Amino acid sequence: MKRILLVAALVFFATSAYGVEKIGFVDLQKALNESDAGIKAKTKLEAVVKEKQAAVDEKSKEIEKFKTELEQQSSALSPEAKKAKQDELEKMMRDYQRLVKDSQDEIRKEESELTSTIISELRGITEKIGQEDGYTIIFEAGDTSILYHQKGLDITDKVLKRFNETHKQKK
Repeated sequence: MKRILLVAALVFFATSAYGVEKIGFVDLQKALNESDAGIKAKTKLEAVVKEKQAAVDEKSKEIEKFKTELEQQSSALSPEAKKAKQDELEKMMRDYQRLVKDSQDEIRKEESELTSTIISELRGITEKIGQEDGYTIIFEAGDTSILYHQKGLDITDKVLKRFNETHKQKK
């Protein structure tokens, strides 16, 4: 982080010496969240999360039901039967933990697949705008800890507009 800020400062001072200082920044996270493609991706991801959560909840209910039955039957079971039921409960718990982990991994993978293409396209559009409009440097707002900026430096809306227009033309 400090390295990015140091490089930015050096670029700024070097370009200032030559009288070139058109600098901007883009909030790619905002552009992702507000783009038409980003909204569709978020909706799709929410459906995946809902599906995975339903499976996890179902497994949790099965375990709770099994626990309740085991507690109720505990005094009537032989030590061998009780041990077998406890082993079965432990296996159910391991399966549950595996299901939770696998679900989280699948959600992360799906999110990455849904957003990586969009982010890549947003970066490409940002680069084109930078070239067309003569920017010396464009920062990504989330990566540089920008604490203050003039409103005119934020080109997020311009990138977002161009991205949505590009996607509407593709349809």
